Amino acid sequence: MSTLLRDFWYVAMPGKNLKVGQLVGKKMLGDPILVGRRDDGQVFAMRDICPHRAIPLHHGWIEGDGVCCCYHGWKFNTEDGKCSHIPSMTEFAQLDIQRIRVQSYPCREVQGNIWVYIPSNFSQINQLELPPVPIIEGFEDILPQISETLHFACHIDHAVIGLMDPAHGPFVHTSWWWRSGPRKFRVKEKLYEPVPMGFRLVPYDMPVSAKPYKLLGNKVSIEIIFELPSVRTEILRGDRHQACAFTTVTPIDETQCEVHQSLYWTIPWMGLFKPILRSLTLQFLGQDRDVVIKQQEGLVYNPPLMLIDDADTQAKWYYRLKQEYLQSQLEKRSFKNPVEKRILRWRS
Repeated sequence: MSTLLRDFWYVAMPGKNLKVGQLVGKKMLGDPILVGRRDDGQVFAMRDICPHRAIPLHHGWIEGDGVCCCYHGWKFNTEDGKCSHIPSMTEFAQLDIQRIRVQSYPCREVQGNIWVYIPSNFSQINQLELPPVPIIEGFEDILPQISETLHFACHIDHAVIGLMDPAHGPFVHTSWWWRSGPRKFRVKEKLYEPVPMGFRLVPYDMPVSAKPYKLLGNKVSIEIIFELPSVRTEILRGDRHQACAFTTVTPIDETQCEVHQSLYWTIPWMGLFKPILRSLTLQFLGQDRDVVIKQQEGLVYNPPLMLIDDADTQAKWYYRLKQEYLQSQLEKRSFKNPVEKRILRWRS
C-alpha cells in the first residue's frame, strides 16, 4: 500500500522554469504527468501518455488550446483532455473522437509556483470541491526572488523530517558562512501549537545578537508552519521588511522526491545579491540532500527508527498527522489533528 498522500496540491516546478509553448514531462506520486504553458500564458496538466500508441505527450507540441502528439498528430484539449482532432480520419469515419480523452489534472500557478492537484479518485474529481492552493499570507502579490529544485533520492518522509529536524544544523550545515568554528550548543525552548493540517512554531522575537536579521528592522519575529502533505513556511517579520523561505516536497515515487524552495523578501536592494543568495541556497539544500543520501545506506536494512523527545517530536507529529489523515480517508470522516500545544526543548 502506498504511503504517498493524495488529494493534495503538490508543486510541479517553479513558474519561471516553464516558458510559453513549453511541455515538460514529470512523474509525480508515480503518475506520468505533462505540465505545459499555452501561448496565452495559462498552465495546464494532463496524463503524459497518448491513448493511441502510448507515446509520452511531452514529445509533442502545443497548438492553440490543445496538445498534439508527435507520433500521429492526435490533438487533446488542455482544459478537459478531450480529443479534438485526428489528422488521419476521413469524413467517412464513424468514431466520435470526443469520447477519447487524456486524463487532465487541476493545475494552478500561485505566487510563482506551478501546483498540480493529485486526486485519489479521478471519477469523482469533477464533483469535488478542491481545497485552496497553499499561499503565503503577507506575500500574496510577491513573486519569489529565488526558486530552486533539488532531487532527493529518498522517500518523501525522510526528506520532510530531515528538513524540519531542529538538531542536525551544527553537524550538517557547517559551511564557512554558516555555523563555522567551534560548536556552541545552547538550550532552545520553543512553543508549538496545532494548525488545521499540521503545526506551527508560535512567533517569537529573534535575539538582538542575530545581526543578519536586522536587515528587516529593529524588532524581528520568526514563525514556522508545517502542513500536510509537505509544506513548510518560515516567515521572518520585521518592523521595516519581511522575508519568507517556502519549502515543499513532491514525491516522484516511493523512492525519490523533489524539494522545491522559494525565497521571498520585501527589501528592494536585496536583488543585487541574488546570485550569491542562490548559490548559498543550493549549498544549504545540498547539505540536507547529501546527508539523507548517506542515510539510505542504513535504511536498506529496514531498521526501526529511534525518535526521541523533544528534538524529534516534530518528526513524530509528522508521522501521526499522516496516519490520522490516511485513517480519516479510510473511514470517510473529518480529519482530527493529533498535535497538542506544548513547549519543546532541545540543545543545538
